[in-house]
Amino acid sequence: MSEIIKVENLIEVYSDGTKAVDDISFSIKEGEFFGFLGPNGAGKSTTIKILTTLLRKTSGTITIAGYDVMKQAADIRKIIGVQSQETTVDGDLTGRENITLQGHFHQMNTDDIKKRVNELLSLVGLEEAADRRGRNYSGGMKKRLDLATALVHKPKILFLDEPTTGLDPQSRAAIWSYLEKLNKEEDITIFLTTQYLEEADKLCKRLSIIDAGKIVASGSPIELKRQIGADSIRISLENCQKDSSNAKELIKSMTDVTEIIDSEECLTVYAKNAGLLIADIVRALDSSDIRIASVTFSSPSLDDVFMKHTGRRIRAEDFVKAPSTMGGRFGGRR
Repeated sequence: MSEIIKVENLIEVYSDGTKAVDDISFSIKEGEFFGFLGPNGAGKSTTIKILTTLLRKTSGTITIAGYDVMKQAADIRKIIGVQSQETTVDGDLTGRENITLQGHFHQMNTDDIKKRVNELLSLVGLEEAADRRGRNYSGGMKKRLDLATALVHKPKILFLDEPTTGLDPQSRAAIWSYLEKLNKEEDITIFLTTQYLEEADKLCKRLSIIDAGKIVASGSPIELKRQIGADSIRISLENCQKDSSNAKELIKSMTDVTEIIDSEECLTVYAKNAGLLIADIVRALDSSDIRIASVTFSSPSLDDVFMKHTGRRIRAEDFVKAPSTMGGRFGGRR
């Protein structure tokens, strides 16, 4: 597959001097479902705004389907769809009227609009609510309607900036289903930014983890988790500052331990057969009078990938993690 999005050495510096995007490069193949995963303020939304021509870059080179993002913005807008974090549903219009209006913004003819509206209402499961005003839609229904309006002109590329933020699990799962169908059945290239680990893991065939404006890891979810190569044991000590060095010395000599790093809890140990090793760790630390506050372990996750590259975990207030099995529009609205 050929590259449909190519970003090289992208930098974005705000007027106050903040470097929101710090020299990142990546590419997306045609038909790919690609994701950006990172905490709030990492540079995800800034990147997507630049790619969709809503924000001018400071420097770097970007092409979308062969078009230069600076010189051929109008051409790019014709072939992309965008769903932002905030819905752009007009509450005074019905669901059908919202989609129809977007069709007119894209200068589609009336017959094509009518046919497309019916297709999209069926796709996102809003046939029965099609003639209700948008203000009476639930949050999940508004997200689905927003997605439909982004698709009215049959874009080649769909940009989604945290499209399921704030939704309940059932609504989120419904959006996931629609997105998978679009990617697989209609071969739409999708670029997703997300604040959900499970979302990135389930939907993205390939992703980049971004933090503080820099890409810290890239690959498929399976490849990234495989790099960890072991289960993780998270150890919180009552006096981490005093005891962490001694604890590391005791643990690193144990069989199957592959790596120990400092972490927000105190220490994270990577080891094979972590469940069997925990008892040995507890006994060793206890015999050396090192008091443990808590010990937990899990199989490799994208959260572990993030921590290995940044030294910290994805914070609960920014992200939702699936339970472990182990313990703006173009054409008219501005």
